[in-house]
Amino acid sequence: MTLLELSLYFMLLSLISVGGMPSVLPELQRYAVDVKGWMTADDFIQVFAVGQAAPGPNVLIASLVGWKVAGLPGALLALASMCGPAAVLAWWVAEAWERFKDSPWRRAIQRAIAPIVVALILSGGFILATPGAPDWRLWAIAAATAIGMLASKVNPLWFLAAGGAIGGFLLA
Repeated sequence: MTLLELSLYFMLLSLISVGGMPSVLPELQRYAVDVKGWMTADDFIQVFAVGQAAPGPNVLIASLVGWKVAGLPGALLALASMCGPAAVLAWWVAEAWERFKDSPWRRAIQRAIAPIVVALILSGGFILATPGAPDWRLWAIAAATAIGMLASKVNPLWFLAAGGAIGGFLLA
């Protein structure tokens, strides 16, 4: 039952992940930690950190959650379930999107979807900065990272590395 449940859940996430994996992180954290108890909040943050630090797309977080839940079969199934439905939907929508490229409703959708994606990604940051009880140190790291990324053109990976090092030092 766990593999079926894992697959169906990631298929659903796949279809609502406008903006990629970061947009559904709060829901994934809520479900995996609070609802199902598949992992602790600290485990989820570690999975997120490894998924972000690993080369490749951040959708790898899905495979890490699947691994934590059901080992290698869970990892493969979660990754396929996260990628498959979105790929099929994108292939189907791409034709219609191109056909209506000069349509006013397409431009309206594009303008409307940007703030939605930003809000979804910010909510993911909120969840990661508050794994259990709110901790001012995590908020400070998140705020410093956001300010640094907005104020400079430094590669975000440097901010990720610095945040990990500072978090390791402050939270040890």
